[in-house]
Parts: sequence; structure tokens; C-alpha cells
Amino acid sequence: MHPASITATRLLKEVIVNKVKTFSKTAFSNKYLLYTNVGISITLSAVGDVIEQHYEILKGELKKYDQLRTHHMSISGMTVGIICHHWYKFLDKRLPGRTIGIVMKKVIIDQIVCSPICISMFFITLAILEKTNKEELLEEIKKKAWRLYAAEWVVWPPAQILNFYILPHRFRVLYDNTISLGYDIYTSHVKHDPADNDRNHERKDSTYD
Repeated sequence: MHPASITATRLLKEVIVNKVKTFSKTAFSNKYLLYTNVGISITLSAVGDVIEQHYEILKGELKKYDQLRTHHMSISGMTVGIICHHWYKFLDKRLPGRTIGIVMKKVIIDQIVCSPICISMFFITLAILEKTNKEELLEEIKKKAWRLYAAEWVVWPPAQILNFYILPHRFRVLYDNTISLGYDIYTSHVKHDPADNDRNHERKDSTYD
């Protein structure tokens, strides 16, 4: 390769790297952190649902891609993203430090307090968007929330130990959403589980017989 071409390529790489660093510094600054965290949550919730829907299509459980469903899942990501942003801010303020004792307290409190809140808000947000009545919402939470909460106890304690021990506050939601892409796929599966939905329809039909 000609020396001039090598120099131009190197300069282009440096420009790109500097642009990425500048964007990252701005996006994860205190001024824009909420917007960044919410944007990440919306995006990965949507991606998780898209992956789950295509898997359901391959299995024959879904006839075609449902864009509205992905839209609803992305909005649920927005509400949960807002909660997580403020939760981590609160938790880091009340329990500063990175000792093992502090980290374990954060992990336990996060699982006992924040996880049930996020799961509940997930179902409530979708119920509002889908115009589900109160009785149906409570029935869905009763039937499905425990599955998500049980999965959270498997996934999140180990992940959160690394989160609270290593990462600075501003990267917590990004880390969460990166780890939770697989969990978001499972969340979409639990929410739209065909077996549960069929049983719900059968129950509704039986009330009108």
C-alpha cells in the first residue's frame, strides 16, 4: 500500500476513534445520561422482541412479524429504563463504596426491591398499551411475573456483583441492557407465551358458554 494511503487510513481511524470518544463522553455525562439510558433500554427491548418473534415464526407459533408488539415492548423498555436510571442513582448515593459488604447489600436490595418494581411496571405498561382491564392484568401478573422473577435470581446476582464492584455509575444501565438482551428475549417470550394466551382465551370463552 502507498505510504500516503496508509497515512490517510490512519488519520481516518483517528478521526473515527476521537468522534466515538467525544460522543461517548457526551452521551454518558450527567446532563444526558437519562436520555442515553432510556434510549438504550428502548432499543434493546425492541431488539429482544424482534429476535423472539422471529424465533416464534420459525417454530410456527407466530404467522408473521407483529410490528405493534415490538413497539409496545420498546415502550415498556422506556418505563423500565427510567426506573433503573433513578434507582441506580439512589442506590449509589445511599450505599457508596465498592467493598464486598456494600456490593452484596446492593445486590440483595436490588433483587428484593427493584426487580419486582420493574417486572410490575413492565406488565402495567403493556396492559395500558393493550387496553387490558384490571382483572386481566392481575391475572397475568399472577401467572407470569413469578417466571420472570425466578429468572432474575439466576441471571442478575452474579451480573450485579460485577456491575456494583467494577463499573462506574454512568455505565450501569448500559451494562444491564447488554447483559439483559437474552433476558429481554425471555421476557418477550413469557409475555406472549402462546400456551398461556390460549388458556386465557379458553377461560374467556367458557365464561360466555
